Amino acid sequence: MFQRRRTRLIPMVGFGLAILIVALDQASKAWVLYGLDLINQPAGQRDEVFSFFHLTMVWNRGISFGFLQAQAIWQSWLLIAFSLGVTGLLGVWMLKAGRWLQATAYALIMGGAVGNAIDRAIYGAVADFLDFSSLPLPFGFSFSWVFNVADICINIGVVVLIIDLLLNERD
Repeated sequence: MFQRRRTRLIPMVGFGLAILIVALDQASKAWVLYGLDLINQPAGQRDEVFSFFHLTMVWNRGISFGFLQAQAIWQSWLLIAFSLGVTGLLGVWMLKAGRWLQATAYALIMGGAVGNAIDRAIYGAVADFLDFSSLPLPFGFSFSWVFNVADICINIGVVVLIIDLLLNERD
């Protein structure tokens, strides 16, 4: 009896987490774009928050970290369709999820993908603004990417999915 309830609860919590991630992502973007008025700043202008962290407005027309730049409107809509297709596939897998780590990974990726798809539909590009390029890293490494909450969730979701697969290799 408890196992059946748990099996139904995991996907429901997962979908709830995905919705929460979309809400947090869109709220952070609204605050930065309109509350802090970064939408009217020149692209690439850096506003220092801490010595290692800046708010830098970048419009990303590609996928993660600027790969596969969409130059035409049809390419943006193709990226939206791809994001929503991945989200749909993960949603089907979420319905079958039997492990909390698995559902969390799906939720993180789904929420991030939908958050960025919303940006593409509204602005034609994804709003990126979190800039840690001044963070001192060891061994001469540098981190030059600007990203957003959705990007963080997608990347953490992929890592969590890999961990889940490694911990449950027999499944």
